[in-house]
This record gives sequence, C-alpha cells and structure tokens, in this order.
Amino acid sequence: MNTPQPASSPTLADPDTPFAVVDVHKSLRNIERLATRADRLGVTLRPHVKTAKSLDVAALMHSGTGPCPVTVSTLAEAEAFADGGYTDITYAVGIDPHKLPRVVALLDRGVTLRILLDSAEQADFVTGAAREAGVRIPTQIEIDCDGHRGGLRTDAPALVGIGRTLHEAGCLDGVLVHAGESYFAHSAEEQRLAAKNERDTAVMAAERLRAAGLPVHTVSVGSTPTAHAADDLSGITELRAGNYVFFDLVMAGLGVCQVDDLALSVVVTVIGHRPEYGWIVTDGGWMAMSRDRGTAGQPHDQGYGLVTDLHGNLVQGLVMSAASQEHGTLTARDGAVLPELPVGTRLRILPNHACATAAQHRGYHVIDSSRPARPQHAPAIQSVWERVSGW
Repeated sequence: MNTPQPASSPTLADPDTPFAVVDVHKSLRNIERLATRADRLGVTLRPHVKTAKSLDVAALMHSGTGPCPVTVSTLAEAEAFADGGYTDITYAVGIDPHKLPRVVALLDRGVTLRILLDSAEQADFVTGAAREAGVRIPTQIEIDCDGHRGGLRTDAPALVGIGRTLHEAGCLDGVLVHAGESYFAHSAEEQRLAAKNERDTAVMAAERLRAAGLPVHTVSVGSTPTAHAADDLSGITELRAGNYVFFDLVMAGLGVCQVDDLALSVVVTVIGHRPEYGWIVTDGGWMAMSRDRGTAGQPHDQGYGLVTDLHGNLVQGLVMSAASQEHGTLTARDGAVLPELPVGTRLRILPNHACATAAQHRGYHVIDSSRPARPQHAPAIQSVWERVSGW
C-alpha cells in the first residue's frame, strides 16, 4: 500500500539499512517492453506476481485499468491478490489434496483460480473434491518441455486419461508449459530455440488432447527468457513471465536485458574495512541479498551482486564477493583499485536473482530515475510499497 509521505520527503540516505529499492521508471519500461511484445504476438500476458508479491507493482502491469490475469506460486499469494480485487488467477505449482479446501474457498468467492497437476492421482483427488463441493475446479495439465522439474511428456500414455478424468468432472482447462532450462540458454539463438520448443511442446500436447475429443481452452507458456525470445506463438493463448518486472544479473548475463534495466536493488552501508584482505564490509549480507549465486555458472560471475552509488552509477570493478548472514564483503576485481569508501557510505547492490532478493524484504522504497536528483543529494523516496501478506 502507498504510505503517506511527510512534508519533506525522505531520500535513500534516510532509512536504516539494508532495505530494498524499486526504480519505478525502470519497472514501467520493462513492463511496457513485454506488454508490447505480447500484443504483437497476439497472446494474453499473464504476469507472474511471485517476483514482487506486491499489489502496487501488479497495478503497474495493467496501468490502473483494472486487475489483469496473474500467475501465483503460493495460495497465500492467491488469497492476497484475490483480496486486492484480482479474480483471474493461475496457481502454477502442482496441487496436493490438503490445499483443495483453500482452492474451493477462493472459487466460492467468485475467483477463477486455475490449478496445476501432472498425475492421475492428482486428477482423481481434484475431481473428487470438485464433485463433493459442487464446483468446477479449472485445472491445467503441466507438460514437460525440457526435462526440468515437473510435467508430463507429450507422448506420456497417461496424458489423455488424465485429460478425460478432468473433463468428465468439468475441470479440464488446458495445458501449461514452463521452459525452465531457458535460464541456461546463453545466446539469443539458444533462447529462440527454447521458446520454439516450449511453444511446439504446448501445442503438441493440446492437439493430442483435442484429437481424443477433449476441449483445451488454455495453452499457456512462459519464462522470462523465452517470453522475450519467442517470435511465433501460434496456437498459444497466454504468455507468463515474472522476473521481467525487475530483471536481475542472471537475466543481464543471458543478454535478456542490460544492467541498466535492473529495477531492484538493496541499499547497504559501509561499516568497516579490512585492508589486509582488500575488503570493504557492509551491513548487507545474504539476509538482504539472498544466497542465490545464479551467475556463478555464467561467463561473468557477479558474486552476490554488483555495486552502484545511490544514483545507480556502477562503481567500476567493485563486486559483493562474499556474504555472511548480516555482513557483505566488497572486493575489487579485473585490476580495479579498491575505492575509498568511508564508514557510513551508502551503496546499492544489484541482485543476482530478483525474486529471491525481494523475498528477503517486507516492502520497497520507491524511487523514480526519470526525476534525477542533484549529484550531492540522494534520490528522493517517492513512496513505500508493501509486499502482500503471507510474504
């Protein structure tokens, strides 16, 4: 929620560190980029709100015109976004029987909540719960397109049987595919091929179900790399992505975005120096940044994050190379000279994985880089956005 601002608005120099910062200008630019692409490809965009877990950030995705379709990764997110007026939600994690009462409760509130499964066992308990509650539980079958995590292969003998079980209970909604291996596609061509494989797999699964006389309304694909690489989504009804609202160093390392597109950062303060080791010590460790080291397998390992000044200008050659729970260690690399940064200096750290870093914080201090501050002044905090309950 927006927090009323005092007469004199605070700046990034004021709150206690560490804290998360969102640059709303960069977020809007990232959002517009993918929205334009989805329009051109002729598909509905269903943003994944697990990245920001914020009603304020989600509102940016539909320009205040009304709640858009969203994807969630927990039922707590589904309930919080339903409370915020969102009525078209896909819960994109495999269902288990203990969660079905909460699913039914959301359906009873008038929320179209789609759930996900990939086994006959799940289909049986979903359809049983639907009949017992007297409701239709719209269900998608997860399809595996790249050997990653869950899902059925398109040629799985069980696919049609699961589809028929769901259809007979009025629960079959469609198929869903996630190209998880696209996060290891290190070139534009590899990402384009991953997007093509994701599309082809989803369409093949839908066609197999339709050939068996089963209706397939939704054919859903998406990951941030493939969403930005797809050049043909024929046969697809919707596109999912989440990380793109903030982006991060993993996405920059894949070439999906530039470092300048990263909208999320964490403000930390220099609290000490260990010159004998070449260290600058800050008060932001992995509790502020997460333990994600997603760039470690990329050509350029960015440690726990790149370092900027409060205005977002990179401090060349400086990287957060190590982290303990509440301490971050900054070191120089590539022949750079360790800069003079006195105790009390505030810096911003750009994260490896925006979703994981955001999860460490209760909310975001919001700045707008389209309104640059004078060099001697820290950027003004425009507002404070909370994350949804159940964060």
